[in-house]
Amino acid sequence: MTPLTTVLAQEPAGGPAGGPADGVAGWAAGLVDTLGGPGAGFAIALENLFPPLPSEVILPLTGFAAGQGVLSLASALFWTTLGSVVGALALYGIGALFGRERMHALWARLPLVKVADLERTEAWFRRHGTKAVLLGRMVPIFRSLISVPAGVERMPVPLFLLLTTVGSLAWNSVLVLAGYALGDRWELVEAYVGVASKAVLALVLAAAVAWLVVRLRGRGAEPRHRRA
Repeated sequence: MTPLTTVLAQEPAGGPAGGPADGVAGWAAGLVDTLGGPGAGFAIALENLFPPLPSEVILPLTGFAAGQGVLSLASALFWTTLGSVVGALALYGIGALFGRERMHALWARLPLVKVADLERTEAWFRRHGTKAVLLGRMVPIFRSLISVPAGVERMPVPLFLLLTTVGSLAWNSVLVLAGYALGDRWELVEAYVGVASKAVLALVLAAAVAWLVVRLRGRGAEPRHRRA
C-alpha cells in the first residue's frame, strides 16, 4: 500500500496550503500514515483547539485516505468524530474552569460593553443552548467556539457530549464522504467549504463592527441626553 504522503507528493501543486503534500495537508497525511485512524482523530482534536487548522482540509483528506485503503471508512468516521468530541470537551473544560463569576468580572472591565449584554447572552444560551451546541458543530468557526459558553453555563456533560457527538458526526460524515467520493479531487471540498467559512467570518465581523458603531454612538449621545 502506497503511503498517503507519497500519493499526495505525486499530485500537482496548487492545492490548499501551497500544494497537496505541503502545509496542513502534508502534516495530516503524515499523521494518518503513521497512526492510521487515531492520527486523523488527533488532527481533528487539535483543529477544535486551534480553529486556524482547517477541518475542510483534514476531513476530506481522511476520506481520500480511506478510498486509498490507508484506513477503513468506518475508522475514518469513528476517529475523526472522537477527535471532535475530545477537542470540544477540552474547550468545555476551559469554559467551566473559567466560570461565570470570572466571566462577569472580566466583562465588567472591558470598554464599550455592559453587564446587561452578557446577561442577555446567558439568557439566550439557556433558552437555545441545546440547538446552539448541536447546530454549531456544523458551522465553520463556531464549531470550536460554542463549547466554551457551554462550559461557562455548565451544560450537563452527558447532554453536551451527546449533542457534540451527533453534530460532529453529521459534519464529519459530509466532508469525509465527500473526500472519499471525489478521490484525488478531494481538494474541491476545501475550496467550497473555505468560501462558506470566509462568508461566516465576514458576517461575524460585519455584525461586530455594526455593534461597535451603535455602542459608540450611544455613548456619544448620553451626555447630550443628560444635559437635556
